[in-house]
Amino acid sequence: MPIKILFLIYFSLSFITNVAFASEHISDKKKTQRKLFLSAEKQVWQANSSKYQNLYQQLSNYPLQPYLDQKRLMHRLRLKDAKQIDDFLEKYKGSPLDWPLRKKWLQYLAKRERKWMFLNYYRPNGNTELNCHFRRFQLDTGTPENVVLPQVTKLWVVGKSQPKVCDPLFKRWQKAGYRTDKVIWQRIRLAAKGGKHTLIPYLTKLLPKNQQIFARLWHKVRRDPAYIRHLNKFPKNSIKSVEILTYGFRRLIWRDPKRALDLYEKAQQKFSFLKAQKQSITKKFAQALASKNHKKARLWLNKIDDQQLNDNLVQWRLVDILQQQDWVLIKQELRKLPIEYHHKLQWKYWYARSLLKTNEQQLGKTLLNRVAQKRHYYGFLAASYLNKDINIQDKPLFFDGQQKITVLKYPAAKRAFELFYLQRYNQARREWHYWLSKLSNSEKLIAAKIAHEKGWYDRAIFTLAKQNYLDDVKLRFPQAYQQDINRYAKKNNISANWAFAIARRESSFMSDAHSSAGAYGLMQIMPNTAKHLLRKSVTPRYLLQAKNNIKLGTKYLRQLLKRQHNNIVLATASYNAGPYRVNSWLKKQKKISADIWIETIPYKETRDYVKSVLAYQQIYQARNQQKQSLFKQVINMKIGK
Repeated sequence: MPIKILFLIYFSLSFITNVAFASEHISDKKKTQRKLFLSAEKQVWQANSSKYQNLYQQLSNYPLQPYLDQKRLMHRLRLKDAKQIDDFLEKYKGSPLDWPLRKKWLQYLAKRERKWMFLNYYRPNGNTELNCHFRRFQLDTGTPENVVLPQVTKLWVVGKSQPKVCDPLFKRWQKAGYRTDKVIWQRIRLAAKGGKHTLIPYLTKLLPKNQQIFARLWHKVRRDPAYIRHLNKFPKNSIKSVEILTYGFRRLIWRDPKRALDLYEKAQQKFSFLKAQKQSITKKFAQALASKNHKKARLWLNKIDDQQLNDNLVQWRLVDILQQQDWVLIKQELRKLPIEYHHKLQWKYWYARSLLKTNEQQLGKTLLNRVAQKRHYYGFLAASYLNKDINIQDKPLFFDGQQKITVLKYPAAKRAFELFYLQRYNQARREWHYWLSKLSNSEKLIAAKIAHEKGWYDRAIFTLAKQNYLDDVKLRFPQAYQQDINRYAKKNNISANWAFAIARRESSFMSDAHSSAGAYGLMQIMPNTAKHLLRKSVTPRYLLQAKNNIKLGTKYLRQLLKRQHNNIVLATASYNAGPYRVNSWLKKQKKISADIWIETIPYKETRDYVKSVLAYQQIYQARNQQKQSLFKQVINMKIGK
């Protein structure tokens, strides 16, 4: 072998070895720095100690060192440290390092009535107390009332009580004549429509005597919409009476449809509802009755003008006609929908199905072929009807090393990934969003690719969606936590692709996900579900451990699949809505095609959830080179008695 070739081989091997050694060395250095940082955090309250100073010096090039500076400055705020605080806030202005210190500093200055300093450091924010201090200090330092007080109105007109520190400001605002009856009514409406209704009695006392009756009516209807049955208690020829009744009818229809329908007929004879109010009531009646499969649903759906239609109402019109399974009628009604809806995949799929069912085979298949080109729930259904392979449309993003290095040069990027590795996910996400705000659209795609490569899958998923780049299938549907998902899926005898799809839909692989309903972790397990599965109570911390969450989630999927006689559609719906609710839907359900049953699920959240999970599972099957089509099972499936 020529010496030149031997030299090139030796050089290449040497380069690879050196790179690997350097990478390992960097990794070890990072690990050491992380340990030093965690130790320094514990000592930051003794910032002048030699132990802390020694740790701090060793972290001079570590991305998270500024967080030590922030903690030190926040620990014991003093006016003599104003210069240090000012320098820090200026250096990290707008970043996640800024607001925690700035907020505490502003609170400190407000408490000591340092008005000019407060105004200097103030930035617009969502903290009501600070905003009240800001407006008061503006007035106290000479800003004209006609500039400040209109802004105070925005602070007062909210549907809940405001902090006591705002009272002096509100008193001055009131004295200047800004607390008008009109403004009081605005606040009453906000309190009634989703705010704190307990605020209404206080607001009622602020109104003139002759208007207080209406405020009391608002409060009674807010507490119990059935109160509108007392039509004689609502003064005739009053705009406010009609407004309150409109609000009441929109709520009562969900609780007691029969009473709402009967009362509305009587109310129209006694009160003059405006056209917009009638349209508002009609929309809500149509939606509520359709979701309850009420016999009068179609009557109310047909009362809605095309100009008043929205996606939700179109969905319920579709549900109503699909439940009848009259394909000639379905075809006719779909054609009647406004033309803008004809471009949606949902409309195309069901119109194609109606064509096939009414012997317009050629046109139906042509339309299904178009739908089948899409990587979508309806695209997969269409492909399965045509007995075609699904179209994944995978177009992976590719960026070279230099592009990635350029994007990673931002300090916020380094801070974001370090916080992610330390499992401080909330802080990490704040740094991520700040970093992305500095990037161009193309650079954001590079950031998404880097996040995926570093195992931060949810950031890649959300960033691609926000940038509307949906064709890198590997990045959008990662096999995150693969070892644990495969292990526990196999143990519980369920499809790993199904478990991946559930986790992807539930949390986008955010292990610390926590819903407003109280579900935790990757597969969004409720504490009561965990208690049922383990026969003992567990803490949220237990559920936020990915392995524990996957173990419980896959076990629960197994139970639901068994309970629903191995019907994956019903088991998926049960995971979202609960098995009891799904079974209640099935009790009165005649046997229909699974795609119709899915389309007519009463809850929008569950309906969309089932569609997403089925589509995601099909994509994971394709990613794993599993050729069988999940959607062929769906189109051949019947659900109901």
